[in-house]
Amino acid sequence: METEGVWFSRCAVVMPDHIHLLVQLADKLTLGKAVARLKAKSGSVLKAAGVRWQDGYYEHHMRPKENRLQVFLYIYLNPYRAGLLPAGKVWPWFVCGEEDCAWFMPMLDRGLPEPAWLANLP
Repeated sequence: METEGVWFSRCAVVMPDHIHLLVQLADKLTLGKAVARLKAKSGSVLKAAGVRWQDGYYEHHMRPKENRLQVFLYIYLNPYRAGLLPAGKVWPWFVCGEEDCAWFMPMLDRGLPEPAWLANLP
């Protein structure tokens, strides 16, 4: 999607049964058409693995002054919230763009969440 100039990834986490993406759209497609393209491009690979995309998706449009840290934390902490790994382990399927990585990763301790972040998880 980035190679085609559809969007620029800010951060993402791949979970066993879903993904969370924070992307910045380019001017080529609407969000709905961009998601449809992602699903179309990856559908055959998923089908070969015996899975498929669910219908629909949830979207939230961030405003320029909206606190992006809260969104990054929500995405980053998702596998911990789901109980997929203990606090001392790093989820290998979290990624963020280069500029965002330079901003967000120094908040982590060797890739691990701060204990205070985990203390407030549901």
